[in-house]
Amino acid sequence: MKRTTLAAIALAVTAGLGLTGCAGAAGPAETGSQDGKTKLTVSVWNYEGTPEFKALFDGYEASHPNVDIEPVDILADDYPQKVTTMLAGGDTTDVLTMKNVIDYARYANNGQLQEISSVVDAVGKEHLASLDAFDMNGKYFAAPYRQDFWLLYYNKDLFKAAGIDDPKDLTWEKYSEIAKKLTSTADGKKVYGTYHHIWRSVVQAIAAAQNGGDQISGDYGFFEDQYNTALDLQKSGATLDFGTAKSQKTSYRTMFETGQAAMMPMGTWYIAGILQAKKDGKTNVNWGLAPLPQKDANGKVSTFGSPTAFAVNKNAAHSDEAKKFIEWAAGAEGAKAISKIGVVPALQNDAVTAEYFKLDGLPTDALSKKAFTPDQTTLEMPVSDKSAATDKILNQEHDLIMVGERSVADGIAEMGKRVKDEVLK
Repeated sequence: MKRTTLAAIALAVTAGLGLTGCAGAAGPAETGSQDGKTKLTVSVWNYEGTPEFKALFDGYEASHPNVDIEPVDILADDYPQKVTTMLAGGDTTDVLTMKNVIDYARYANNGQLQEISSVVDAVGKEHLASLDAFDMNGKYFAAPYRQDFWLLYYNKDLFKAAGIDDPKDLTWEKYSEIAKKLTSTADGKKVYGTYHHIWRSVVQAIAAAQNGGDQISGDYGFFEDQYNTALDLQKSGATLDFGTAKSQKTSYRTMFETGQAAMMPMGTWYIAGILQAKKDGKTNVNWGLAPLPQKDANGKVSTFGSPTAFAVNKNAAHSDEAKKFIEWAAGAEGAKAISKIGVVPALQNDAVTAEYFKLDGLPTDALSKKAFTPDQTTLEMPVSDKSAATDKILNQEHDLIMVGERSVADGIAEMGKRVKDEVLK
């Protein structure tokens, strides 16, 4: 497997070109390679630090010896802009990794991706999580291979030491009560009952998912209860205060892996990280998983997440092979490949879940397994041409509420006013 960087790609056309029209059904004529193998190029970010790509590429090459996959490696922070520039310039990279659904919608609407509805049908629509995010009027121009969603990590030893049962069927009210009980100070060391990271999604995306709220609507009354919960935990000392966490650039991994936090709402991507930390001897935390706390005690679990997908470039040099790769990556074999390194696949069925829980070090108790079967997973942020501008405003106002510069009521009112005036107009 070779590796290509974008240093060799000329920025010949500006990203501001207006590209419109329907996505193509096929790319240019297929080309072969001198050694008889097909060189399939795939855009990725931070290849060396993102093991899921290597797992997928190695797995596909092993089962398809006539193919060599060449990653087109891009810095994570530069990825959306670089791919936009590549597409505007007619780049022929075969497979494009869709880092988020907002960019996907833009590329598909610009006619820069090939329709791959047949690939989605072959994998099975009923088993692909968050597939609705890629539905463009009944057609699909990408297929998800990975699905991250939020759940609750907890320290089993701290729960046991406090005489508290494992966090089963929690409401936010019960969660707050437990967090306060688990908070302690011994030998000058503070142990927090929970840790809420500084991202706005910890409040806003949870509130949207569990209240049916629309984060682009400009009406944000549904945020109120979640903000009150977050601020109450902060005021009581049951979580590290927002201002300290932000100014000190606190690592959520450090908080949990050193035993400074007994609970932590966080995404499934962290599973691979904590498994590796345990393997490397960097932490000895005895951890488990539980469903995200809920607004109501009705037995249903609603959470939020973000899918990652593969698409075929309209100008792909090897369109047929690109589609075969995506079908493999989004299907059962690809799911097995990334499950082995702790990445949650988009393909969800009993066989995939069973394979995932074979991971060495992964908690296999009933509560941890239940955390993997939420009843509803909504998108972290809706797909819209208003998403990016709205996200910026919501972030700014979130910070002001969490540091106490605005009250919850005033902050919610201000973010609504700004979104309506500056974005929705």
